[in-house]
Amino acid sequence: MTTTNTEKQTKADKIKKIVHWIFMPYYIYEFGYALLAKVFQYPYMMKGMQFYGFNKIWTLSIGYAELIGWGMILIGLFRPKIRIIGIIFLFPFAIGALTAHMSHQEYVHFYPSLIMCISSAVLLWSSKNLKMEII
Repeated sequence: MTTTNTEKQTKADKIKKIVHWIFMPYYIYEFGYALLAKVFQYPYMMKGMQFYGFNKIWTLSIGYAELIGWGMILIGLFRPKIRIIGIIFLFPFAIGALTAHMSHQEYVHFYPSLIMCISSAVLLWSSKNLKMEII
């Protein structure tokens, strides 16, 4: 029995959907955890951001900006186009966290940041509302 292009496309769409929803909960958790630590000024986060050269105002600004993107993702659970905007909005923060941890050789935090960068790309690729082809 042979499969048609439509059946193959349907299988690919199902796989993308599964991949999307595997990555989404971790993405929401990780950004939520980090932004709450910044917004509520947890001492370990404030000391860590100070170590990277960010004062209190910058740390709070980053935290509130992440809160906006995170909120867009939560709203996007019901409005998928907003979720894509939220992921695009948060992608630079994931890259910034990766470069900050990498430059200070904090490999304990480096890998979660790397996973967040990869997750951003995977979530954008697997979304039905954003057309992106990998050559």
